[in-house]
Amino acid sequence: MGGMFNPYEIMLSIARRGLENQKRDPSDFVGEDGLLRCGICGEKKQTYIPVANPTDEDPDHKTDVLVTASCRCEREREEAEKKAEEARKDMEYISKLRGASLMDEKFRASTFDSFKTTKYNARNLKLCQRYATGFDQMMEKNQGLIFWGDVGTGKSYAAACIANYLLARKVPVVMTSFVKILAAIQKDRDQEQQLMSRLNRAKLVIFDDLGAERDTSFGIEKVYSIIDERYRRELPMILTTNLTIDQMKSETDIRYSRIYDRIFETCYPMQFTGPSWRKVEAGSRFAEMSKLLGDE
Repeated sequence: MGGMFNPYEIMLSIARRGLENQKRDPSDFVGEDGLLRCGICGEKKQTYIPVANPTDEDPDHKTDVLVTASCRCEREREEAEKKAEEARKDMEYISKLRGASLMDEKFRASTFDSFKTTKYNARNLKLCQRYATGFDQMMEKNQGLIFWGDVGTGKSYAAACIANYLLARKVPVVMTSFVKILAAIQKDRDQEQQLMSRLNRAKLVIFDDLGAERDTSFGIEKVYSIIDERYRRELPMILTTNLTIDQMKSETDIRYSRIYDRIFETCYPMQFTGPSWRKVEAGSRFAEMSKLLGDE
């Protein structure tokens, strides 16, 4: 062969090992062509492939080598196993995202399917669903939301529905509050950088209950810094608040007004109205307990 590289012997050795280790089911059979076939689908489980086997007389010479092949049953089984493994990895990743989301346990099960629709929130439900399903475009445009209205009107629940919809689709989301963030920072200043890094890695951050944080210079400055960081990085955010739009727009304290200015630049306002769900639920529990106790 004059020192010419010949892949034939290598391929032949690999093919033989493959044939020796090939799994054979009891129903498999040898066809008229002498090749092993699947007893279920009838497709070949062995085939010949041409392998370069150059000679001095013919540098382009090829020799057929018997190798294993996958029948339809095996291909379908391999595809199913691949999908199952991908699903397992997806669930593992989603589980990690949920663990990193900082979401309160009470909101973990909040979904659009369990959203109780009323005449007060039907429009908001539709808009929240559109925001969630169109999140790629919302993120591209750095478009956020601000939910405002009285206590117990479903603002946090609606925000959690968006968060859980996106988390289920492997979108990193963090849902927290400035009260929690400030408490964590004040407890351990070393956590601040780690916490900020987590917020910045999230494609969407939901800040629940804006305005509930303590009125201190430190707190106000941190709130502005966090919101401004999202603004500058062009990363969307959703905020919920019991404050009214008029209260925020008429704010005269420059420390607060610059926070609200940043929010209004990127967040579409949605008002939540209607009776307090908390009061409705409390009334329902009271009536149920009265019935159980026979106190009528």
